[in-house]
Amino acid sequence: MGSWAFRSEEALATLVSERMGARAGTVLIGGLGMGFTLAAARSAFPQTTTFVVAELVPQVVAWAKGPLAPIIRGSLGDPRVSVEIRDVHDIIVERRASFDAILLDVDNGPDGLINLANERLYSNWGLRAAHTALRPAGILAVWSAYPDPFFSDRLREAGFEIEVHVVDSGSEKDDFAHTIWLAARSG
Repeated sequence: MGSWAFRSEEALATLVSERMGARAGTVLIGGLGMGFTLAAARSAFPQTTTFVVAELVPQVVAWAKGPLAPIIRGSLGDPRVSVEIRDVHDIIVERRASFDAILLDVDNGPDGLINLANERLYSNWGLRAAHTALRPAGILAVWSAYPDPFFSDRLREAGFEIEVHVVDSGSEKDDFAHTIWLAARSG
């Protein structure tokens, strides 16, 4: 995690909001991190949208309430936001047709690069679980530090219609672009 490049984390929320408009009732955000995606989501989505944030590491939530509070900009105090100290995978599996959007910024991309257990989110089985957790016409959005054409294939196989966006990280230190997949559940 770092605070020097966050444009793509914000785009994860804003791209989905632009497509969903007023029909976004409940959004699941996988990974609190430094809170850039949550802060952008609170600004971009309608005031009627509620947010469930799944964060696996309790210390990340403690940092968000402490030294990172200025970056998170009051997000955790918003009554529309609830935080669950849990694995986002477990929430996805347990809640059928519960979310209008699922925003995943877990690990560095669509695999278990940092944590092997994250493979289950991005595997064929995990993507079908996300498809099931979404309401009709819901969107699964996935952030990645790198492109992965095979992940696009897995999304299509799981029943999603996809758009791939390459977004400048916003870093002054490098010119790395990040990848965001928007995967829409049809009907």
